[in-house]
Amino acid sequence: MKLSNLPKTTQRKKKRLGRGYSSGKGGHTVGRGTKGQKSRGSRKVHLGFEGGQIPLYKRLPKIGGFRSLRQGYVFSINLKDLNIFRDGSKVTPESLVQKKIIKRVPRGGVKILSGGDLEKKLIFSGFSYSKIAKEKIEKSGSKINA
Repeated sequence: MKLSNLPKTTQRKKKRLGRGYSSGKGGHTVGRGTKGQKSRGSRKVHLGFEGGQIPLYKRLPKIGGFRSLRQGYVFSINLKDLNIFRDGSKVTPESLVQKKIIKRVPRGGVKILSGGDLEKKLIFSGFSYSKIAKEKIEKSGSKINA
């Protein structure tokens, strides 16, 4: 035999499971182990099966409904949290991020609620307001820019 006459196949044929001792893979167990549900013939255990126990995905509380990714949530903040700003300073959602009151500006924006009292005169822009918060802001002498 010469090197030029060698066959060109480089891959071995895969072992055929469950075809007897001469097939090259096991005998009667065929690599499935000895006993148990997974070693039996055509009975396959589906993903998430826990042996008859109620599976985890059925034990967890249901997460219902559809949540749109476009909608975005609105972050709410109370008036008393804004007393850390100096008198006459301009307050925007970005300035709240700089002062580390919020981590980031959410897609839905920031809403100011009426919790507490505002003791400083500030200039607000880029927020939405509750009715009572708007009244308290105007009463404190602060301005709201659109």
